[in-house]
Amino acid sequence: MNVRLIAVGRIREPYVARACEDFRRRLRAYYPYEEIEVKASDGSDPRQAMREESERILKFVRPDDLVWLLERTGDQLSTDELCRRVQEVTHSGAGRLTLVVAGTFGAGDALLTRADFRLSLSRLTFLHEWARMLVLEQLYRVAKIARNEPYHH
Repeated sequence: MNVRLIAVGRIREPYVARACEDFRRRLRAYYPYEEIEVKASDGSDPRQAMREESERILKFVRPDDLVWLLERTGDQLSTDELCRRVQEVTHSGAGRLTLVVAGTFGAGDALLTRADFRLSLSRLTFLHEWARMLVLEQLYRVAKIARNEPYHH
Protein backbone atom coordinates (compact mmCIF):
# COMPACT_ATOMS: atom_id res chain seq x y z
CA MET A 1 0.00 0.00 0.00
CA ASN A 2 1.19 3.51 -0.79
CA VAL A 3 0.58 6.31 1.68
CA ARG A 4 0.20 9.91 0.64
CA LEU A 5 -0.40 13.08 2.63
CA ILE A 6 -1.87 16.15 0.97
CA ALA A 7 -1.78 19.32 3.04
CA VAL A 8 -2.65 22.96 2.56
CA GLY A 9 0.27 25.31 3.09
CA ARG A 10 3.90 24.85 3.94
CA ILE A 11 5.64 23.92 7.16
CA ARG A 12 7.34 27.07 8.38
CA GLU A 13 8.64 26.21 11.83
CA PRO A 14 12.08 24.56 11.67
CA TYR A 15 11.46 22.28 14.65
CA VAL A 16 8.26 20.94 13.04
CA ALA A 17 10.03 20.50 9.70
CA ARG A 18 12.80 18.48 11.39
CA ALA A 19 10.31 16.26 13.21
CA CYS A 20 8.30 15.69 10.03
CA GLU A 21 11.42 14.82 8.07
CA ASP A 22 12.48 12.36 10.77
CA PHE A 23 9.11 10.59 10.69
CA ARG A 24 9.00 10.62 6.87
CA ARG A 25 12.38 8.90 6.81
CA ARG A 26 11.26 6.31 9.35
CA LEU A 27 7.92 5.73 7.65
CA ARG A 28 9.47 5.04 4.26
CA ALA A 29 10.93 1.81 5.67
CA TYR A 30 7.35 0.53 5.95
CA TYR A 31 5.34 2.19 3.17
CA PRO A 32 6.06 4.06 -0.03
CA TYR A 33 5.28 7.61 1.13
CA GLU A 34 4.54 10.80 -0.78
CA GLU A 35 3.66 14.27 0.48
CA ILE A 36 2.06 17.08 -1.49
CA GLU A 37 1.58 20.66 -0.38
CA VAL A 38 -1.05 22.81 -2.07
CA LYS A 39 -1.20 26.59 -1.94
CA ALA A 40 -3.29 28.17 0.80
CA SER A 41 -5.87 30.74 -0.26
CA ASP A 42 -5.58 34.28 1.03
CA GLY A 43 -8.39 33.81 3.56
CA SER A 44 -10.25 37.07 2.92
CA ASP A 45 -13.37 34.98 2.24
CA PRO A 46 -13.38 31.75 4.29
CA ARG A 47 -16.00 29.98 2.15
CA GLN A 48 -14.09 30.77 -1.01
CA ALA A 49 -10.81 29.69 0.62
CA MET A 50 -12.31 26.31 1.59
CA ARG A 51 -13.67 25.82 -1.93
CA GLU A 52 -10.40 26.81 -3.66
CA GLU A 53 -8.19 24.74 -1.37
CA SER A 54 -10.47 21.72 -1.71
CA GLU A 55 -10.30 22.01 -5.50
CA ARG A 56 -6.50 22.16 -5.35
CA ILE A 57 -6.42 19.06 -3.16
CA LEU A 58 -8.87 17.10 -5.29
CA LYS A 59 -6.72 17.63 -8.40
CA PHE A 60 -4.24 15.20 -6.80
CA VAL A 61 -6.81 12.58 -5.79
CA ARG A 62 -7.41 9.61 -8.08
CA PRO A 63 -10.82 7.95 -8.24
CA ASP A 64 -9.39 4.77 -6.69
CA ASP A 65 -7.68 6.56 -3.77
CA LEU A 66 -8.98 5.86 -0.30
CA VAL A 67 -9.25 9.35 1.21
CA TRP A 68 -9.06 9.99 4.93
CA LEU A 69 -9.75 13.61 5.81
CA LEU A 70 -8.40 15.06 9.04
CA GLU A 71 -11.46 16.84 10.35
CA ARG A 72 -12.22 18.10 13.84
CA THR A 73 -15.72 16.56 13.72
CA GLY A 74 -14.38 13.19 12.53
CA ASP A 75 -14.03 9.97 14.46
CA GLN A 76 -11.44 9.86 17.21
CA LEU A 77 -9.49 6.62 17.32
CA SER A 78 -6.99 5.19 19.73
CA THR A 79 -3.63 4.26 18.23
CA ASP A 80 -4.62 0.58 18.33
CA GLU A 81 -7.90 1.35 16.53
CA LEU A 82 -6.00 3.39 13.96
CA CYS A 83 -3.63 0.47 13.49
CA ARG A 84 -6.55 -1.89 12.84
CA ARG A 85 -8.05 0.53 10.30
CA VAL A 86 -4.76 0.93 8.46
CA GLN A 87 -4.30 -2.85 8.42
CA GLU A 88 -7.82 -3.20 6.99
CA VAL A 89 -6.85 -0.79 4.21
CA THR A 90 -3.64 -2.73 3.58
CA HIS A 91 -5.51 -6.04 3.34
CA SER A 92 -8.35 -4.57 1.26
CA GLY A 93 -6.11 -4.22 -1.75
CA ALA A 94 -6.49 -0.44 -1.87
CA GLY A 95 -3.64 0.97 -3.91
CA ARG A 96 -3.19 4.20 -2.04
CA LEU A 97 -4.29 5.69 1.24
CA THR A 98 -4.44 9.48 0.92
CA LEU A 99 -4.63 11.49 4.12
CA VAL A 100 -5.67 15.12 3.80
CA VAL A 101 -5.03 18.07 6.10
CA ALA A 102 -7.26 20.87 4.85
CA GLY A 103 -6.64 24.58 5.35
CA THR A 104 -7.24 26.97 8.23
CA PHE A 105 -10.98 27.26 7.62
CA GLY A 106 -11.55 23.55 7.06
CA ALA A 107 -12.60 21.49 4.08
CA GLY A 108 -15.01 22.53 1.35
CA ASP A 109 -18.12 20.54 0.52
CA ALA A 110 -16.54 18.71 -2.42
CA LEU A 111 -13.70 17.44 -0.25
CA LEU A 112 -16.04 16.50 2.60
CA THR A 113 -18.13 14.53 0.13
CA ARG A 114 -15.08 12.80 -1.41
CA ALA A 115 -13.68 11.70 1.95
CA ASP A 116 -14.10 7.99 2.63
CA PHE A 117 -13.36 8.51 6.31
CA ARG A 118 -13.10 11.56 8.57
CA LEU A 119 -10.49 11.30 11.29
CA SER A 120 -10.12 13.63 14.24
CA LEU A 121 -6.79 13.68 16.06
CA SER A 122 -8.38 15.20 19.14
CA ARG A 123 -11.10 17.51 20.36
CA LEU A 124 -8.27 19.96 20.91
CA THR A 125 -7.31 22.38 18.15
CA PHE A 126 -3.77 22.04 16.77
CA LEU A 127 -1.69 24.12 14.43
CA HIS A 128 -1.88 22.61 10.93
CA GLU A 129 1.85 22.01 11.03
CA TRP A 130 1.47 20.02 14.23
CA ALA A 131 -1.40 18.03 12.73
CA ARG A 132 0.88 16.95 9.90
CA MET A 133 3.60 16.00 12.35
CA LEU A 134 1.14 14.02 14.50
CA VAL A 135 -0.23 12.17 11.47
CA LEU A 136 3.29 11.16 10.45
CA GLU A 137 4.16 10.05 13.98
CA GLN A 138 0.98 8.00 14.26
CA LEU A 139 1.50 6.37 10.86
CA TYR A 140 4.99 5.37 11.94
CA ARG A 141 3.74 4.09 15.29
CA VAL A 142 1.00 2.10 13.56
CA ALA A 143 3.55 0.52 11.22
CA LYS A 144 5.68 -0.53 14.20
CA ILE A 145 2.66 -1.96 16.04
CA ALA A 146 1.51 -3.87 12.94
CA ARG A 147 4.91 -5.60 12.77
CA ASN A 148 5.12 -6.17 16.53
CA GLU A 149 8.25 -4.05 16.68
CA PRO A 150 9.18 -1.98 19.73
CA TYR A 151 8.56 1.73 19.32
CA HIS A 152 10.65 3.30 22.09
CA HIS A 153 13.94 1.50 21.43
